[in-house]
Amino acid sequence: MKFNPLKEKGLPIEKQVRTWHDIAHRKYNKNEVDCYSRTRQILMNGIEVEAWNFKHNFARNTNHEDTCEFLAQTKRIEDAQQTTINWLAPCDQSVLETTLGYEQVAVDLTAWLAQNEPDPYVKETLDFGLLEDFDHLYRYSQWAYMIHGISPDAIVQGQTDVIIGRPTQHHHNCNILRLRKPYDKNTATPQTKVNILTIVSGEQQTHNYYGEHGFAYGSELLRETYAEIKDVEEEHVTMYESLIDPTESFYEKLLLHEFTEVCTYHNCYEDEQHPVLKEIWEEFLAMEINHLQTAAELFKKYEKRDPEEIIGEEVVHPCHFESQKEYVTEILEEQIDKRLGTDKDYLYIKELPDDWASYDIQKKVSEDGAPSEVTIRVIAQQKDRDLVIADTQLQNKLPELVKRGLQKKGLAPESVTSEEYKEMNKEEFLF
Repeated sequence: MKFNPLKEKGLPIEKQVRTWHDIAHRKYNKNEVDCYSRTRQILMNGIEVEAWNFKHNFARNTNHEDTCEFLAQTKRIEDAQQTTINWLAPCDQSVLETTLGYEQVAVDLTAWLAQNEPDPYVKETLDFGLLEDFDHLYRYSQWAYMIHGISPDAIVQGQTDVIIGRPTQHHHNCNILRLRKPYDKNTATPQTKVNILTIVSGEQQTHNYYGEHGFAYGSELLRETYAEIKDVEEEHVTMYESLIDPTESFYEKLLLHEFTEVCTYHNCYEDEQHPVLKEIWEEFLAMEINHLQTAAELFKKYEKRDPEEIIGEEVVHPCHFESQKEYVTEILEEQIDKRLGTDKDYLYIKELPDDWASYDIQKKVSEDGAPSEVTIRVIAQQKDRDLVIADTQLQNKLPELVKRGLQKKGLAPESVTSEEYKEMNKEEFLF
């Protein structure tokens, strides 16, 4: 059924201030929660952080009194919403367990967005980022076992494969190469605009989480692994945010941020089975409908345009979570050797020029070795192989995928070779 948030009834802003108990008391049971309830919780935390950050930025760049008052009121509401969502995670859920949830968000959300993205260039960028987050899940899964003795399936619940992607050591680039061509705000669809804000929010929150929690373990190698992958998440934020048309006005961006919140809460509410989380998504959707409608009035007042020109007349669907194994495998087999090009495009390893700017970056950061590679050597010493959870057919392709995915230039010392993966693949991983 069509859902036009500009015509729905929202919750008046004067009723949106909540008690401390309401803000902070709810949490899920990590042993019982569905993995996609967890991913919705993680994503919406990121959505709220992005909304809060943007509004502070806008507030520093406007002197319109009614706009300043709206931003002042809703910044506080967004902050309280973020607290409620973030603190749904229970205190007995370890940093690594939460990390596996973050990477499941990145894999399954990016795959969903790519398949529902009308702009081919944006889709290609999503596919490119997908294989990098897919590899991060594989690397962190080894640590979840080595530190906590758990299978990654305790978190991803069999919905997401755990196997090598584009090797993390090759994700480090000259950040200039991460810059993409922005969409044209006059021709891009609301779906594209919301998709990009959604993925930017998710990747930004992942970067922030690793930066704030990567120190939590005593293992020097694990700390370095968090630092390495945090660096990649920074590159992802740079890459995805560069897709946004920089000529959008602040009021246009405000409208799109509020619309993105409405769309994602609406998607979460429709999909959620957990009664506590479903209640939250419904309540916060009602709040955001009110925020969107006020933003639309400000847009009309100061831009002299119809908000439907920007967001259309119904919600889009940027965050449906379901297993994406088949699609991820397809992209993995097609693009593991794909790299950033020199003209905001993409090339394969064999096409890269000798002076490709990322070679120097990769050589420098991995001068003493890549933590993501050493991780596999450490678990192989313990178990005679790495931890892989995927069907036999895909597992059997692992050595060939590694062979295609590793570069000869910019290769870290002591990288695990395709021959070593082939040898490890002969052994069964016993928990």
